[in-house]
Amino acid sequence: MLTKFESKSARVKGLAFHPVRPWICASLHNGVIQLWDYRVGTVIDRFEEHDGPVRGVDFHFTEPLLVSGGDDYKIKVWDYKLRRCLFTLLGHLDYIRTVQFHPNAAQYPWILSASDDQTLRLWDFARRTCLSVLTGHNHYVMCATFHPTDDLIVSASLDQTVRVWDTAGLRKKQMGEALEHAGISRNKPTSQSINVQAELFGTNDVVVKYVLEGHDRGVNWASFHPTLPLLASAADDRQVKLWRMSETKAWEVDTLRGHANNVSCCLFHPKHDLVVSNSEDRSIRVWDVSKRVGVQTFRREGDRFWILAAHKSQNLLAAGHDSGMIVFKLERERPAACSAPNNSLYYVRGRELFFHDLTRNVDVPIASLRRMGQQAQTDGIGSAPRYLTYNHHNPSEGNILVTTDVDGGSYELVTFALGNASGSVTDGKRGSCLGPGVFLGQNRFAILDRQRQIVIKNLQNETTKKVQPPVPTVEGLLDGGASGRVLLRAEDRAILFEVQSRRVLGELTAPKIKSVVWSPDGSKVAILCKYGVVIANRQLEQLCSISDNVRIKSGAWDVSPSGGTASELFIYTTLHHVKYCLPSGDTGTIRTLDQPVYATRAIKDQLFCLDREARPRMISIDTTEARFKLALATKKYGLVMQMVRQSRLCGRAIVAYLQSKGFPEVALHFVREPHTRFRLALACGNIEAAMASAFTLEQQQGGGDGGRQVWGELGSEALRQGNHQVVEMSYQRTKDFDRLSFLYLISGSTDKLRKMLKISQMRNDIMGRYHNALLLGDASERVKVLEESGNLPLAYISAMMHGLTEDAERIKIAIETNNGTVEGLMEKVASTGARTTGHLLQPPTPIIRADNWPTLEVAKTTLEDLTSSPEEEGGMEEYHDASPAGANMDLGADDWGDDDAGGVSGSAAIAADDFDFGDDMGDWGDDLDGLDDGEPSHAAADHEMAGLSDVGGESGAFVMPAAGRPAAGCWAANSSHAADHLAAGAASSGLQLLNRQIAASDFSLLKPSMISCYLGATASMPGIPGCPSISLPLMRNDRSGHPGAGSLPRTPLKVQDLVAGIKNGYRFFQGGKFNDAKGAFGTVLTQIPLVVTDNRAEANEMKAMLSICREYITAIRLKAAIAEAGEDPVRATELSAYFTHCNLQSVHLLLALRAAMGTAFKHKNFIVAASFARRLLELPDMASERNAELRGKATKVLQKSEQMARNEHQLNYDETKTFSIDCQKLVPIYADQGIECSYCESKYDESMKNTICVTCGFCAVGIKTIGLVTG
Repeated sequence: MLTKFESKSARVKGLAFHPVRPWICASLHNGVIQLWDYRVGTVIDRFEEHDGPVRGVDFHFTEPLLVSGGDDYKIKVWDYKLRRCLFTLLGHLDYIRTVQFHPNAAQYPWILSASDDQTLRLWDFARRTCLSVLTGHNHYVMCATFHPTDDLIVSASLDQTVRVWDTAGLRKKQMGEALEHAGISRNKPTSQSINVQAELFGTNDVVVKYVLEGHDRGVNWASFHPTLPLLASAADDRQVKLWRMSETKAWEVDTLRGHANNVSCCLFHPKHDLVVSNSEDRSIRVWDVSKRVGVQTFRREGDRFWILAAHKSQNLLAAGHDSGMIVFKLERERPAACSAPNNSLYYVRGRELFFHDLTRNVDVPIASLRRMGQQAQTDGIGSAPRYLTYNHHNPSEGNILVTTDVDGGSYELVTFALGNASGSVTDGKRGSCLGPGVFLGQNRFAILDRQRQIVIKNLQNETTKKVQPPVPTVEGLLDGGASGRVLLRAEDRAILFEVQSRRVLGELTAPKIKSVVWSPDGSKVAILCKYGVVIANRQLEQLCSISDNVRIKSGAWDVSPSGGTASELFIYTTLHHVKYCLPSGDTGTIRTLDQPVYATRAIKDQLFCLDREARPRMISIDTTEARFKLALATKKYGLVMQMVRQSRLCGRAIVAYLQSKGFPEVALHFVREPHTRFRLALACGNIEAAMASAFTLEQQQGGGDGGRQVWGELGSEALRQGNHQVVEMSYQRTKDFDRLSFLYLISGSTDKLRKMLKISQMRNDIMGRYHNALLLGDASERVKVLEESGNLPLAYISAMMHGLTEDAERIKIAIETNNGTVEGLMEKVASTGARTTGHLLQPPTPIIRADNWPTLEVAKTTLEDLTSSPEEEGGMEEYHDASPAGANMDLGADDWGDDDAGGVSGSAAIAADDFDFGDDMGDWGDDLDGLDDGEPSHAAADHEMAGLSDVGGESGAFVMPAAGRPAAGCWAANSSHAADHLAAGAASSGLQLLNRQIAASDFSLLKPSMISCYLGATASMPGIPGCPSISLPLMRNDRSGHPGAGSLPRTPLKVQDLVAGIKNGYRFFQGGKFNDAKGAFGTVLTQIPLVVTDNRAEANEMKAMLSICREYITAIRLKAAIAEAGEDPVRATELSAYFTHCNLQSVHLLLALRAAMGTAFKHKNFIVAASFARRLLELPDMASERNAELRGKATKVLQKSEQMARNEHQLNYDETKTFSIDCQKLVPIYADQGIECSYCESKYDESMKNTICVTCGFCAVGIKTIGLVTG
């Protein structure tokens, strides 16, 4: 049994799968109807209008309808889209057991119901009337079901009979009524007389065709076979009977015995010759119909089973029990397949091994496979082969290892001649193994035996060598990608192992590995995990890692001979999507799927795959987006521009991607929407394109606030680039006169500043006039402004201070005319010291009156060159960053990075579609190398701004930007560890890595450690006097010389620091300083994600310390809860018991057991007190002399407790079961239950999903991630 979903609820009495969506409806004994999405495990909706248990439920096949029947005698029809009950059908007089829509409900709007009132009823839910009442049973009718295709109904009753009813008469009658509604007249009784007859006597529209007798007790269930004339019935006599029908009679075929209690339900498997039954004996049994024997039994302790349901189109079953339900499959549906050279594929369908030619789409049977063991003889219960492995090292003949999991695992070696049409395997080269086998060379292969040793065998199946794996926990072997290598799957990691030399060549963290796919050239490997994909190179060094919310099904590398995507584009499938992944970490969705498929090979826009029926298929896919991103990542700019012109790329998604990767100039070429184009032009510093878009937006918005905002942003960018003409135009259009005056001042445009003075006079702007007069140094104008504004004393003082005696006399007369006086004004000015310490406020005289800042002439960029030559589009070459520096058509300077400081001419002509990027867009040279995480680098721009030459070509100091990338830029590119990104200053990518790897969500606790990573990666060395200090990067891999572009930063946090923190926590814990201990362990928890380990031993030690911190913090929280419990004897005893199950040091566990023993004994819970005493006495530390007194007390408690042998209280504690502690509620969580923190693995109830973990304090709970990355 493969459990896909499990729910916890009240007893489930009815189940129904939705025919299309991944939904299942469960009706509960408490009257609630739950609608679940079993794919993601969430409740979609609840319906709660029934009074009492709801025993039957069913979905309509095409409409959003749901029918239910319960113990309140009501049948309710629900619209689950509207989330309400549409109507209720009344008529039954007792409990309703089952309800069902007609299989062809679109043509026959019927509902079938069975009730304890000993009748079946057929309802027309379109008219909301009862069509027929089926009487004949003389006890409760437990079940009634339509035949999938024929006009038949089967019912089961406690009167020990199964009845088959013929509904052909009712169908014909309904068709006649439909004809009459269409206008054809027919004679028929009134509807009222039909209803009376149906209620009192029943009708002859539905007649009994067979009455099947044979059960010794009441029959609980009966169901039809989907295609054959067979019936299955389940009864209280603990038997399942098979019946066969003909046109005239029905008879018993066989009886299936094995259940030990009442059999509550049975059904035929929709795809295999199997019967599945469940019983109150707490078991589900699977029976082989052809052999009529039981082949599988699944038991569940403590829960009786009541109902079964089968999906109509998928291989899914569901069973309801006392505490919920489970959705499961009987076998894996992934077909065993493997790719081979020359576009060939080998796969297993049924019991045949097939060869498939992908080019000709031809299937050729190769061999018939034998099956060994009882279970392997029955299809549909996991007996099919699980793995196929092809020998790529043998060009002379075909060798395939067929591996199965049946009977503990076995393999079969199939050898055949290449090109042979078919053959049979008769040599019996078989053996036992765990997991798939791996070919190591032309004539040898390796398997993992049941002692977990690597066994090397030749093609004659003779053992030649046994090799002990490097770790004892190896779970399986996978292809190593080269001769003599295997990939070992062990716990949460993959180990690349060379068998001959017994060396470990590489190791990688990857949880729940399922399979690996090597690229065609063997340079890369894709490791498929349960919920993610890890791509690594040949040495198993991680290139990227992605995670998904649903399970990864399969994957294949693109093998296109042209286009540059071979071994660079990985395509993988999930349950409902085809997606892609690039080694750079970029990913996306290609298309959706109706049904899951398993990819075998990808060639350009074709995906070859197998469906779940093991039928080869070819799916058309569009990989344009993936190829576009790959071309950018590999700097093939010619191909990029060709795809921009020829392809229909998704606008917003591609634009956002290009901006995040630092290529807004590429997006600018195919974006036509003005607002987006304006933003892109600003991002890449293209003032001309931004100005053209600004004009367009201004026309569209009619010069409103939106237009002013656009021109304001354009002015800010132009001012940053020193383009005074564009800044002037922007300020003029936004009427920002103050900034415009200041622009004229700093650019030395005195004549334009005088025009601003006149404009302020015309606008009657007093402050503007005075401001402009002040900037011009025009004292007379300032005096005039003060005089006209009525500030005569200030005007008089200003005139006297600047020696304007005539104006001063005129103003004096005006003051005295208004009964004022000027006496004392100048004395007040003198008292301030203005005449002795003041200076004349006069603006400096402009020396150089330049329009724009000078710009540096550069060679044509690759992008400009490609854009200006559309006639050569068909023959574009792929441009690489390593082009010769002297070529005119290539990049002029390889190390400039993001050159966005180039100038533009205000009088330059603005084109609509093709802009000249020669002066204001930088070389793409190192942009991609420094932008792996979307962090823009302004270092190159700063260097260029410092060394701009004069625009007129005069001699000026130009400093060439430094060659190469800075060390910080290399750190983020070379590592996937968050500490290295933080050391490089790439905070956003570092936080993003922490979120992806351990689901970190609240970074406030990590802030001190993050700052330490950043500050500890550089050293500052004093320079000569008057010069700034020199900043030196500190690297951890420079012992044998400078590592160059492969440098990695030195991180301040080491494993030794964590050990010291753990020891501090131990000391505080031992001394009873629990708050200090919690702080010490919490600090270690915040430091662990930012520690880079040097080897596997340190990584294991760090993970062990993570576990220690989790256990001790949980123990401290339990200790605090014990104090809060106070005099509550039950809770105090429970918490003390949980305290003893924390994984503590022996000396600390002694303290916990002593306290728990005392608490339990004090509250008279003698059974658990005896248990604690025994555990305490078994500790090694109890043998020491210093614990002699405690040993005596424990012995006395044990003796006293064994005498009393009772617990005073009922405790939620069972020491015989393995459990974890819910870190939120502090209650037990038993095995295979609950969710956990992605980082510290603290356990929680499902209700805590997506909340912050209370143990570590910064990671989200219940999110599946790759886990802690240690190096």
